[in-house]
Amino acid sequence: MLKGIDPRLNADVLHCLRSMGHGDALVIADTNFPSDSVARHTVYGELLRMENLTCAEALNAVLSVFPLDTFVDDFAGRMEVVDAPDDIPDVQAEVQTEIDAAEGRPRPMISIERFDFYDRARESYAVIQTGERRFYGCFIIRKGVIGPDE
Repeated sequence: MLKGIDPRLNADVLHCLRSMGHGDALVIADTNFPSDSVARHTVYGELLRMENLTCAEALNAVLSVFPLDTFVDDFAGRMEVVDAPDDIPDVQAEVQTEIDAAEGRPRPMISIERFDFYDRARESYAVIQTGERRFYGCFIIRKGVIGPDE
């Protein structure tokens, strides 16, 4: 255990998050996403796991140390529901709530068509697979910056 670090963040996840730079993308995926095969194409090259958590719980832990990018519209994206791109399943609403809480204001995610999501995921820095079993629990977040002390 480390003081001040969310215990849901394991050593491998912390190392990866710390290694990422401004603009790097991170996938947080449900248990049905082809995480292992996609992760092999990422910069990190290995699958990270937070298997005992829902997507919202994993994102809450990640956002405790991970600033979201403030310079781009695609700071966070969700996989669109096939044939219903405007639908927001509960899992996505929960993740949106976590993002809004971390940002201190409403900041909607963009929607990403399923196959475009897979392509973007392969080009990301890393993939974290959660234990989320609800469908469409697949997200991409982009790392921002931490400014200098004032």
